[in-house]
Amino acid sequence: MDVDELDQHLLQQFSCLGTTDKDDLVKQMQKVLVGNQLNEAAAAFLLDMNNWNLQAAICSYFDFETTRNLPMMTLICDSTIGEGESVPPNTKFRKSWHVQNSGAEPWPEGIFLNYTGGAQMGECTRVPVPCLPPRQTVELGVDLTSPSDTGVFQSKWRMMTSNGSYFGDIIWVIITVSESGTLAVTQQLHQLSTSQSNDEQMW
Repeated sequence: MDVDELDQHLLQQFSCLGTTDKDDLVKQMQKVLVGNQLNEAAAAFLLDMNNWNLQAAICSYFDFETTRNLPMMTLICDSTIGEGESVPPNTKFRKSWHVQNSGAEPWPEGIFLNYTGGAQMGECTRVPVPCLPPRQTVELGVDLTSPSDTGVFQSKWRMMTSNGSYFGDIIWVIITVSESGTLAVTQQLHQLSTSQSNDEQMW
């Protein structure tokens, strides 16, 4: 919530008035938020939602504005090679997804794909995300290391703005760690095949 731009002295004065006149509270809220084009109906709604507490209503307004202006993201598909295969313990592998900017505005600079919970697989906890125009898609990938124990493990990742606000679909990493796992080998063979194909095209 961004309240640093508010006149704190004015806000304190209003919170100490103790008035119970609802029309007066609506006018006071509009005065505090001058320049934000808050109409009477919206001010009354926020005040009523906060039991006609002026300061709480103003906080709700900024919380709403912060959420409303967040970018949008939709998970399209998991594009990891070898999906469904298990991974050996302590093995490096890459997990990737196709995501779309499903909003009407380009993604701003400073966005990251951020680890938020579950099993932490390796040292990587955030990946920078490029600016993306509306309705465009991009492949995001994370280099991970499987746990040393066998079993099923999952971790949760979210898109995060530069000011720490999360948005978009939750992205999951779910793997089975097994001594007989082959996912990492499959990925290495795919990368080798792709590299050889690119070399042949150059010649």
